[in-house]
Amino acid sequence: MSEHPNRLPLLPVIALTGCDGSGKSTLAESLVARLRDLGSVQQLYLGQSSGRIGDWVRDLPLIGPPLGRYLTRKSDQVHDRPKQAPGGVTALAIYLLSRWRAHKYRRMLRLCRAGTLVVTDRYPQSEIPGFLFDGPELAKTQGGSWWVRWLRAREQKLYAWMASGVPMIVIRLNVDEATAHVRKPDHKLSSLRAKIANIPLLTFNGARIVDLDGRDDAGSVLEASLRAIHQALESVKA
Repeated sequence: MSEHPNRLPLLPVIALTGCDGSGKSTLAESLVARLRDLGSVQQLYLGQSSGRIGDWVRDLPLIGPPLGRYLTRKSDQVHDRPKQAPGGVTALAIYLLSRWRAHKYRRMLRLCRAGTLVVTDRYPQSEIPGFLFDGPELAKTQGGSWWVRWLRAREQKLYAWMASGVPMIVIRLNVDEATAHVRKPDHKLSSLRAKIANIPLLTFNGARIVDLDGRDDAGSVLEASLRAIHQALESVKA
């Protein structure tokens, strides 16, 4: 567990983080069900949703399939050449995905202000660049046109703002590469490795972080999470 002595005001948020296949979605659903006796509780996905948006684009009549292939190709190029500045259209698409994440983040803030305890699957951060780690994607790249540089600066400010909201607790589920790949065989092994290596480095602006073993059975992970959450709630009340 890690804490920061000069922590910003805490949000009533339980943020779940970890590599794909660590069990975040399962844990989120179980936590919402078990925490309802505390009052209003809601689950919220805070990833950038590029996969879901891509599916929606591909389902559009006539233009959907070719546009979907175009966006997928452009996205792959950014991942394959991470430091090379993308073209203007690709940079705009990336920026709009970040704006979509910010839209969901604002919804989270509205829920918090209404007194709802929010359980998030993933949480934005500004420490390590890249959508892979829930950070700013354009920050991975260098140079580019004035338009790309402007979008990059705007995206970085957006993530700095989102990261300034510190969750009450971050539950980090850790898994090894083999387990992650067995659970998520459709994911690139290189992406899983990168997440496993980098996610443990994130501090989430000094949030209270509890590390759990995502390889344990779901019941054990749930009970350990609930104990940590109740401790965090007591700490906030004190």
